[in-house]
Amino acid sequence: MPVTIVLGGQWGDEGKGKITDALAATADIVIRPNGSTNAGHTVVTDDGIFKLHVIPSGILYPHCTCIIGAGVAVSPPDLLREIAALRERHARLGQLYLSDRAHVIMPYHPLLDLYEEQRRGAAGIGTTLRGNGPAFTDKVARRGIRVADLLPGSEAHLRQKLEMLLPEKNTLFVHLYHQQPLDLDELLKEARTWGEALAPFVIAAEVFVQDALAAGKHVIVEAAQGTMLDLDYGTYPYVTSSSPTAAGACQGAGIAPTQVERVVGVFKAYTTRVGAGPFPTELTDETGQLLRERGREYGTTTGRPRRVGWFDAVAARYTARLNGMTEAALTKLDMLDPLPEIRVCVGYRLGDRELTAPPAQLDQCMAVEPVYEILPGWQTDTSQAASFADLPPAAQRYVERIEELIGVPITMIGIGPARRQIVWRHASALA
Repeated sequence: MPVTIVLGGQWGDEGKGKITDALAATADIVIRPNGSTNAGHTVVTDDGIFKLHVIPSGILYPHCTCIIGAGVAVSPPDLLREIAALRERHARLGQLYLSDRAHVIMPYHPLLDLYEEQRRGAAGIGTTLRGNGPAFTDKVARRGIRVADLLPGSEAHLRQKLEMLLPEKNTLFVHLYHQQPLDLDELLKEARTWGEALAPFVIAAEVFVQDALAAGKHVIVEAAQGTMLDLDYGTYPYVTSSSPTAAGACQGAGIAPTQVERVVGVFKAYTTRVGAGPFPTELTDETGQLLRERGREYGTTTGRPRRVGWFDAVAARYTARLNGMTEAALTKLDMLDPLPEIRVCVGYRLGDRELTAPPAQLDQCMAVEPVYEILPGWQTDTSQAASFADLPPAAQRYVERIEELIGVPITMIGIGPARRQIVWRHASALA
């Protein structure tokens, strides 16, 4: 059976966990292809609120097999804590596997992340300080440690790699950042403990997935973060360290592009982003604060307050085209319920020019002025709607206008955190 990709169409935090959880009800496998523990997804079920960080959102279905793919940077202590936390809640969980090719966030990576961000000072990027960037840097430089390197029987190989790596890291710690060096034997001891604990979960994930597809299994790829944080196509350098696009999802999951039939882009009914960087529609007034509090716009993993703004249809159409989205999910529509009017950014103005896509140059990205279209609000509770027809006419028009602007049919509408609070607009969305 062909693959469905679920990905973020903005700067992350769009509600991908909720949408993936809904679609996973009929899936056999859910794969996380990118990112790390810096990208949390929240799922609300009858058993309570589950904040997942690196484990795919399908884990809350006993029938579902979940895989952490090769494109994820894994922090072993964080992953082991997440597994333990799920087990402690006695939830009926699916099966979890971890790719032996996934790269490992080693103890020196968060330290490098912290010290380098401190060194940047006011020019800091706003990273989560969890070591993701340094881990992906080592991956690209072909000096990374992978999950396979931690497994029992690989101790000699791991020692050899760390004997090459650690002097370079310690040189930075001591001479650039003026910090204490790390001890090789302590690192090896910690890594050995991780390898023993993770070994039961480790598989050749890409082989497992391809065998499943050959057997006709239904596979969902749950991308982390959002397209506007993509390393190549996002607001560089205020981006993540991997590719949260459909193409990146294929790479990280071990899936061929020709095996993908459905690309579901997830958009929030307004826009948020975390950390520094361009944000043309940002609201710093009372409306922004209202949306932040109503939407509980604080990071699942970090707790950081998110920046809030109006829906940016310029960026949304850009990401819809870039990813070849076949449909979209619009989440948190109910957060707009109290507003008398709602603005949508339909263009960017840069000097005497109007732009139809985000520019590559950072200074231009920071300087664009949003061109707004004003739509009437509905000032009615939408959280109990059972169908699209149940929504107030103004809310229906808002959804239809967003659909027109991004050029992709909106098949799912989120009107609250619970599983049942999704308006399924087209029958095909349930497939």
